[in-house]
Amino acid sequence: MFVRVILATLLVATASRSAAQSRPPLSSADIAEIVALERGRCPSVAEIARELGPCRVEPVAVPHDCADGFLAAYWRRPDAYLDPGVRAGISALAQLDRDVISRGVARLASDLDSGAWEHRFGHLRSLDALDAGYRILVADRG
Repeated sequence: MFVRVILATLLVATASRSAAQSRPPLSSADIAEIVALERGRCPSVAEIARELGPCRVEPVAVPHDCADGFLAAYWRRPDAYLDPGVRAGISALAQLDRDVISRGVARLASDLDSGAWEHRFGHLRSLDALDAGYRILVADRG
């Protein structure tokens, strides 16, 4: 017997470095090293699309009450990033030096206490979902 498997659609999940409506507070304002880490381990959407050939790029908005613990999940609940248990579940944070994380968390805590976070990012609280740069590339092969 001969079995042949043909994929009709290929999906690739990634993050766009330039398309985000707003970066999560930790990645842009408090721990800039996250941006460098992501750039080093993630090819750009254009690079992936070039390899896939004809494809479409779909944004994946992050809902304000996202229950998954990835980096942008708490964009509207920044105090969650102060919880060591929450941070332990975020892979990008696990790859950074503890001192870098400590400094970033201290800046975030200070910004939350002083109102600086609200001044910079408070407008996000009115959104139900955020384009944090996550993308699905869809290549139809059928």
